[in-house]
Amino acid sequence: MTVSDENVEVAGKPRRPRVVVLFGGRSSEHAVSCVTAAGVLGAIDKDKYDVIPIGIAKTGQWVLTSADTRQWSLSSSLIPEVEPSPSTVTLAEIGGEHQLIVAAPNQIPQELGTVDVVFPVLHGPFGEDGTIQGLLELSDTRYVGAGVLASAVGMDKHFMKVVFEAAGLHVGPYVAVTDRQWLTDPESVRKRVDLLGFPVFVKPARAGSSMGISKVDSLEGLDAAIEEARRHDLKLVIEAGIVGREIECAVLEGRGTQPPRTSMPGEISVAGGGHEFYDFNAKYVEDDAAQLSCPADIPEEAIARVRELAAAAFDAVGAEGLSRVDFFYTPDGDIIINEINTMPGFTPKSMYPQMWAASGLSYPALIDELIYLALHRKTGLR
Repeated sequence: MTVSDENVEVAGKPRRPRVVVLFGGRSSEHAVSCVTAAGVLGAIDKDKYDVIPIGIAKTGQWVLTSADTRQWSLSSSLIPEVEPSPSTVTLAEIGGEHQLIVAAPNQIPQELGTVDVVFPVLHGPFGEDGTIQGLLELSDTRYVGAGVLASAVGMDKHFMKVVFEAAGLHVGPYVAVTDRQWLTDPESVRKRVDLLGFPVFVKPARAGSSMGISKVDSLEGLDAAIEEARRHDLKLVIEAGIVGREIECAVLEGRGTQPPRTSMPGEISVAGGGHEFYDFNAKYVEDDAAQLSCPADIPEEAIARVRELAAAAFDAVGAEGLSRVDFFYTPDGDIIINEINTMPGFTPKSMYPQMWAASGLSYPALIDELIYLALHRKTGLR
């Protein structure tokens, strides 16, 4: 296979690149992934790409799904889900090409054709954490987004902070809590958290989309918040509350040897609905709960510094494709990094595409650029 800007060539014959949009998955962010897929499926240029939607059911089964974006919408009354099917989709190498195969009991397997790029819009464990990326690496299949290590580090808020600190980035005070520590010596955990001061934010270490996060204002509420977070992950990160404005910056891999590209930073504000912070409902359910101001209303030198630090964070974890980097901008003008998201929310209303749109790159053009980067990526070690 050879790659051009517009198509791929197989046996000297050009054709449209075949792109698999892979979504759903086994994590608690299954529904969010479905909504992200709806955004991508609705905006991708189907005249330029042959698009195949593949869903991963909560059981882990891969199935051929509908491209109808209405099926994957999210509201207070509708939570989308990939349902299991009698037919299973597998990725196999046949004749030197990566083929999608549909198999069902007592039926002859059917080939769906060669896969050129996988666009894995999976959020959370078993998708955003390097597991799917490892599967695709084993088969030399090109894909959008970060590789195995960057995905794993970006998913684990504890090791993410360790890497950021090693790279010289300013990280806020935090405590990491393992399952063994909480089960064998909970009092020690309480003392360590108490030293942070209140309020604190209790978070599953390896979850996103604000799943399982609680704001705790006193030691009395800590145990309940820990147990809520443990429903999503047995490893936790507990962060000291930081007085500051939430500033985000979108990062896009540069072409070839060019450095990462950064959007204008944006600021999140949450109004109404009783939200104490940018929680799941504010992000995905309530249309007017969260507002993005882009560029953020901060001094020019702070904007430049946020963009510089966002690119540094992208490089620190070895990210590829895309990432969103979140910061706190304090009243004293300090910029504290909160986290990196290697597969950020990617619906049209998500902050990552909105920041790029405000910076001059539309949602469809952003999808096109990510596919371009994946098509031109080397397979194997890089």
